[in-house]
Amino acid sequence: DQEEKPSWSSGVAEEDRNKPTYCVTDVPPWYLCIFLAVQHYLTAFGGIISIPLILSEGLCLQHDTLTQGLLINTIFFVSGICTILQVTFGVRLPILQGGTFALVTPAMAVLSMPEWQCPAWTQNASLVNTSSPAFIEEWQGRMRTLQGSIMVASVLQILVGFSGLIGFLMRFMGPLTIAPTVSLIGLALFDSAGVKAGSNWGISALTTGLIIVFSQYLRLIPIPVPLCCKTKKRKTAKFYIFQTMPILLGIAISWLVCYLLTIFDVLPSDSTRYGYLARTDVKGNVVSKASWFTLPYPGRWGVPTVNLAAVVGILAGIVCSMAESVGDYHACARLSGAPPPPRHAISRGIGVEGVGSLLAGAFGTGNGTTSFSENVAALGITRVGSRTVILLSGFLMILMGVVGKIGAIFTTIPTPVIGGMFLIMFGVICAAGISNLQFTDMNSSRNIFVFGFSIFSALAIPNWIMKNPGVLETGVKEVDQVLHVLFTTHMFVGGFLGCFLDNTIPGKLNNDLASEEVYSLPFGITACLQKQSWVRYVPFCPQNEPESGDGMPQSEGTEQMTRV
Repeated sequence: DQEEKPSWSSGVAEEDRNKPTYCVTDVPPWYLCIFLAVQHYLTAFGGIISIPLILSEGLCLQHDTLTQGLLINTIFFVSGICTILQVTFGVRLPILQGGTFALVTPAMAVLSMPEWQCPAWTQNASLVNTSSPAFIEEWQGRMRTLQGSIMVASVLQILVGFSGLIGFLMRFMGPLTIAPTVSLIGLALFDSAGVKAGSNWGISALTTGLIIVFSQYLRLIPIPVPLCCKTKKRKTAKFYIFQTMPILLGIAISWLVCYLLTIFDVLPSDSTRYGYLARTDVKGNVVSKASWFTLPYPGRWGVPTVNLAAVVGILAGIVCSMAESVGDYHACARLSGAPPPPRHAISRGIGVEGVGSLLAGAFGTGNGTTSFSENVAALGITRVGSRTVILLSGFLMILMGVVGKIGAIFTTIPTPVIGGMFLIMFGVICAAGISNLQFTDMNSSRNIFVFGFSIFSALAIPNWIMKNPGVLETGVKEVDQVLHVLFTTHMFVGGFLGCFLDNTIPGKLNNDLASEEVYSLPFGITACLQKQSWVRYVPFCPQNEPESGDGMPQSEGTEQMTRV
């Protein structure tokens, strides 16, 4: 038998364990793209679907599962559109867009105000008539307030991005700012991962163990795949399935185990007993109730309205979301084999995220959009950093937003399976953030102090404020909401302290240059723009010779700031 290794497997470099199998500009085979796109969809599914389920409590929709399904379809539809915009015209990294938990906290704070508290009759399933005009107005009035407030707040993100202000601020954001910001994204989610995994530690351990075995121990073991050829000789290709699809395989096998344990009644059928959430029939009625086709559109819930308190609170969430996204861009670039993103790419990325939040508000998701940290971590596990895969994921999410029953099927993934996956995902995010410290001298006591103090304070301060919520009461509700959101967001506290200390404590600044070609706009747009003289005045457009902070011309590259 003759064995042949095609071009799509030649990217596996056994001598270089850290090199991605497919980099940003690489295009895997179509069938591999489909598998990996599904994997990214499954990775983002748990985080995205949880947002409308959380908001449904404040919107008085606890007993209206069909409307909850419509909100889930809408947020997937908008996330798909925003992903396509981000990959094509935004930062151009393989980074998936989804809902942001940074806006959930201010949204729930607004919905908990006395004038927006749900009437008692909406809490009683026997009294709720989901088709009655009174009930529809109850939840749609709240949704319209969230819509208008998110749309107004998103204008700030658009201005900060496309004006180049975020790019200007990047000169003050070095590794000692990025490292705690990204690391705290994973560290802050340990409780959520633990709760989901703790619903059945056996199933969670199985999921985690399978992903570890596939992604670390078996990743360089190829599976022979027969190839069709015109000659009579039989040829085979090496397919590194464990390296490219460890998460999908881990979820699928654990899901199958849960299904078998369910049909043989090994798992408890009593919802009050431990392990019940591992059953695959917990949400068995979701598929039958979901419609086959639904098309989200702007203004579906009515004309959006604006509330000042909601705008101020959501603005704080937008600021946190922008800081998180900048950290995600750097983590995504590292894991996908791309150079650190330059200022013009970050400006476009933040601007496009603002447009995404504007669309999310118009369509009525009750949330905005941001870069999804879980999928950034998936890049590190699969070592496939192709943006073509993420682009296909965007189209897949649009499909899921239109075909309700397909998305409903995935709601039957047991909670402990998702928890086991989160243990891997959030750990990799944390490690990806810490890896930014390789660009700075960690033998310096200055840098050790900045990083250690920033990350420890970002864990201690939000924890204390959550246990003492009344300490930030100023008498002004809007100010209270802003302070509460800022100081209970771990990555904001850590990023702010890291940025402040890194730029005020004396230290030497070095520049490290790398290629920016990967961040160029598609369809030859960059080449056409660079011929125009006015392009130097547009911050989010790529420049031939971008200028550094001191006004000196800089060769085609990106500014990677390193404190030593």
